[in-house]
Amino acid sequence: MIALLVLPLLLPFALPPLARRALDRLAPAVALRAITGSAVVLAGCSLAALGAFVLTGLFKLPFFAALGELIRPLHTASDRYVLPLAAVSVGGLAVCAWTLARTVLRQVRAFRAARTEAGRGPTAGDLCVVDSPCADAYALPGRPNRIVVTTGMLRSLDGSEREALFAHERAHNAGGHHYYLAAAELVAHCHPALRGVRDVIRLAVERAADEAAASAVGDRRLTARAIARAALAGQGGGVERPAFVPGAASGPVPQRVQALLAAPRVRRRAGVWGAVLLLVACAGLSCAASATGMIDFHHRVEVAQGEAER
Repeated sequence: MIALLVLPLLLPFALPPLARRALDRLAPAVALRAITGSAVVLAGCSLAALGAFVLTGLFKLPFFAALGELIRPLHTASDRYVLPLAAVSVGGLAVCAWTLARTVLRQVRAFRAARTEAGRGPTAGDLCVVDSPCADAYALPGRPNRIVVTTGMLRSLDGSEREALFAHERAHNAGGHHYYLAAAELVAHCHPALRGVRDVIRLAVERAADEAAASAVGDRRLTARAIARAALAGQGGGVERPAFVPGAASGPVPQRVQALLAAPRVRRRAGVWGAVLLLVACAGLSCAASATGMIDFHHRVEVAQGEAER
C-alpha cells in the first residue's frame, strides 16, 4: 500500500519536462488543455495519497482506532515508516492549506480592486480605458468580460498594433484562459514539483492568445511587433491584478515573439501523439496507483473492523 501511495507523490516531478515537450510539439491551445488537465489530475492524486497516509497514521492511535470501530490493529507496514510518513503528510497538507488560503484571499482582493478600477473608466463594448501613465493591458474576466487598457499603453502603440493587442486580450476571454491560470495557481500549492508546470501553463496561455490574435488580424509580424512594443512599454509597472488575469506582457516575451516570427510548423502526427500519450500515461499511472492504494487501504480498514469475515 505504501509503495502505491508514494508513486503519486513522485510522478509530479516528471510533469514539468513532459509539459515543456508537449508545448513544443502541440498547438498551444491543445497543449494548454492537455497540460492543465494532467496537472490537475496529478495534484488531486498527490493530495489523496497524503490523506491516506494521514488516516493510516491516525488509525494507529488508540483514540482514532476506537473512533473508527477497529477491533483489530490495522495491518500496514512497520510503524517506523507509517508514523513518520503520516507526520510529514500532516505537515504537507497543513502548509498546502495555509498557503492556498492566503493566496485565494490575496487574489480575491486583487480581483475586486481590478474590477473596481475598470468600472471607473470609460467603456466601449468590452473595452475599458483606465487613465494611467503606466502602460498595461489585460483581460479581466467577470460579468461582463472586459479588456482593460491604460492610456499609457494606448499612447505606446499605433492603430494597427492596438488592434492586434485587443485581439490578443479578446482571445484570452474567449478561451476562458483565466480558468487555466487559476488551476495552475491551485496545483502549484498542492505539490512543489507542479510550480514548474505553472510557468508552462502561463506560457501556453499566452502562446494560444498570440496565435489567435495573429489569425484574427491576419499578420503574424504585426502581432509580434505589438506584443514586443507592449512589453517594452510596460516595463515600468502596471495595475496590480490577480495571477489568473493574463496581461499583455505576461510570460517570456522574446520566446513568444520568436514563435510568431517563425514560419508555422508542420507538426508530425507521431510527435503530436507521443506528447499527448506521455501526459496521459503520467496522469493515468498516478490515478491507477492512487486508486489502487486507496482501495487497498479501505480493505485493510474493513479487516481491522472485522467486516471482512461477515
